[in-house]
Amino acid sequence: QVQLVESGGGLVQPGGSLKLSCAASGTIFRINTMGWYRQAPENERELVATINQSGSTNYADSVKGRFTISRDNAKNTVYLQMNSLQSEDTAVYYCNAYILTSNGLSPMWKDYWGQGTQVTVSS
Repeated sequence: QVQLVESGGGLVQPGGSLKLSCAASGTIFRINTMGWYRQAPENERELVATINQSGSTNYADSVKGRFTISRDNAKNTVYLQMNSLQSEDTAVYYCNAYILTSNGLSPMWKDYWGQGTQVTVSS
């Protein structure tokens, strides 16, 4: 069984910063791509940023230059540093990871999601 646990969300004023963390635990042989997605009320879930095992990153245009994704492979953890936050960044942020785990009989790749953490940008 694999779990992704997020932390670091909260309320911040416009222009402020927050850092999200997401730690994967359980039967993990390897983690490929890790990423962050977000979903605002009445909107579809959208990609924020991804990072692969070698450290290559990809960002949504709306967050380029303001957000930085990073990972600690030894800790199976991905981070999202969010600076210059705007009201449009308000959403539930979800962690995602593509993980090589086991079904009890053989290894298998599987996509996992965290439970989500609320980020609210408001004065």
